[in-house]
Amino acid sequence: MSRVPLFVTSLAAHHEGLVEALARVVATERFILGPEVQAFEEEFAAYLGVRHCVGVANGTDALAIALRALGVERGDEVVVPSFTFYATAEAVAAIGARPVFCDVDPETFCVTRETVETAMTAGTKAVVPVHLFGNVAPVPDLRDLGVPVLEDAAQAAGAALDGNMAGGLGDAATFSFFPSKNLPCLGDGGAVVTDDDEAAERVRRLRFHGSEDKETFVDIGYNSRLDALQAAALRVLLPELDGWNAARRDVAAEYERGGLGEHVALPRVVDGAQHAYHLYVVRHERPDELAAALAERGVQARGYYRRPTHRQPAMAAFGGGADLPGTDEAARTHLALPMGPLLTQDQAQDVIAACAPVP
Repeated sequence: MSRVPLFVTSLAAHHEGLVEALARVVATERFILGPEVQAFEEEFAAYLGVRHCVGVANGTDALAIALRALGVERGDEVVVPSFTFYATAEAVAAIGARPVFCDVDPETFCVTRETVETAMTAGTKAVVPVHLFGNVAPVPDLRDLGVPVLEDAAQAAGAALDGNMAGGLGDAATFSFFPSKNLPCLGDGGAVVTDDDEAAERVRRLRFHGSEDKETFVDIGYNSRLDALQAAALRVLLPELDGWNAARRDVAAEYERGGLGEHVALPRVVDGAQHAYHLYVVRHERPDELAAALAERGVQARGYYRRPTHRQPAMAAFGGGADLPGTDEAARTHLALPMGPLLTQDQAQDVIAACAPVP
């Protein structure tokens, strides 16, 4: 059996276009903000169907800046899932607010209205649902709860819910363009998107040291701007995103048609969602044993969040004692299998065969 890597992606086909884009930036010497960043912001906002996109240095800064732009202040409570990458809660704590951890549905890996509402108090000032692994959390249900909703869409570029793009569902949303994401750049990069004119203006100030004119500083801000070289690369790759995501969904369909569900619990798509399959994450009662068996058969697989965020040492003061049974089940049983737009049908069949129990 041929080796099947966990990530089956490549930018080789876009080498020439990327080189030309980077050379264009070098020729203009407009490295900080400038026309490439503005053009990407306009193109990505149009793609998502939102009024504003503001490029920042990375997805973690995007979360912190967006929360502040939505009015979250020191001491405020922000409801976040624990089953996600650490940065979701880290950004809350980094601005002096308090992350309050909520549970997830272990079949979709996303929050629900019920899990969020259970965690809310009178001190809740925002909710941050995560579109984990490319699935889409039920944001419209959360907006009825009466506080701002900030989508963490770092893993869900190109996903949708009921025909509306992830990133255009809440009061604002954040993206990461880390090289492994569905829409990658060539290093670190991120963005905040929103329909709120005032929030967008504050994001623009905060990303540039809290200043609008480089001379008057009205906020304690950040040095967090999307690099012009990265924006140029993103402009080359954005037109490929829908095709890449369609190929990812084809892989997921092949896994289902080929009988993978006979060996593992397949991911359940949130009702009405169009999954982006940043990762293809299944569940199994002994996932680490399965990962070891897959490795022997030439297939890469791994768990991501075996220790959920509320059990991380740095979060002990916020949620160490939280009772989150869905999170614990998801953390214990999940396993990411190979996924990517270049994964072939034969490779998908190899993965299915490798997941079968040894006779």
